Amino acid sequence: MDEREFGRSGQHASVIGLGTWQLGADWGDVSDRDALAVLEAAAESGVTFFDTADVYGDGRSEETIATFLRGRPDLHVLVATKMGRRVDQIPENYVLDNFRAWNDRSRRNLGVDRIDLVQLHCPPTPVYSSDEVFDALDTLVEEERIAAYGVSVETCDEALAAIARPNVASVQIILNPFRMKPLRQVLPAAQEAGVGIIARVPLASGLLSGKYTKDTVFAKNDHRTYNRHGESFDQGETFSGVDFVTGVEAAAEFSALAPEGSTPAQLALCWITRQPGVTTVIPGARSPEQARANAAAAKLPELPQKTLDAIDDLYERRIKEQVEGRW
Repeated sequence: MDEREFGRSGQHASVIGLGTWQLGADWGDVSDRDALAVLEAAAESGVTFFDTADVYGDGRSEETIATFLRGRPDLHVLVATKMGRRVDQIPENYVLDNFRAWNDRSRRNLGVDRIDLVQLHCPPTPVYSSDEVFDALDTLVEEERIAAYGVSVETCDEALAAIARPNVASVQIILNPFRMKPLRQVLPAAQEAGVGIIARVPLASGLLSGKYTKDTVFAKNDHRTYNRHGESFDQGETFSGVDFVTGVEAAAEFSALAPEGSTPAQLALCWITRQPGVTTVIPGARSPEQARANAAAAKLPELPQKTLDAIDDLYERRIKEQVEGRW
């Protein structure tokens, strides 16, 4: 699989990576055996970038990755984790002593002395304007606790603020055919600055797979049940912030655009990888079959212009009004 460079950091990642939120929590139950099988299937398919966080299963996702990589010393996988969501979301918690403590815990979970990439996990907006925060992150690099750092963001304005910081290696942002606003300013700014873009929630929490109807019921411990209106964290993380019924209807239109021999999910991933400035996209997977199918999207041919135009038109008609004012 093709790899792309994280500009300033000099690191590389497969164009399709693996998001491991599903392997920790909040997507229903995934057994340890199934989680390891997903990681194996992704690696066998050429994936060299795993994205995790210290809150995914309160460390379970990080520990599962560590277990897998200990058994596969032949692999070179760039592992990115996140920190900051295990405490109250106030700017005062984003200080060097806490960073060191959070980093110590993640390094133990991952079984490494130095983490490839650490990202602030959608911190409070005032954090982006704090020189002290980014000085503290620089200190973690100087202390060789981390190789590089980035920021996972909720809004385009936050992304632009992070990109303006001289040592930010990457910005992780929601980007998919139901969330196009980053195409206008964020991706061009990242390209100019040499900042990597990690596209998350690429399937709009599964909507873009085309598998759901308005009557679909998710498990009680699935965020697609308990966070539809932002009850537990930012609403944009669930279905990209799109109303579920609207999303299902729009997804049916999107599914009809999938090229022969491919799935709607593969179309969405292919569309994301072809956006200038995207470094990697991180779909999750709950089964080895899903992991392999996601990785296979990297092999799709160029999308015809009529398909691209139809995706743009669908967004303008059905989605834009719901999401652009908030994120």
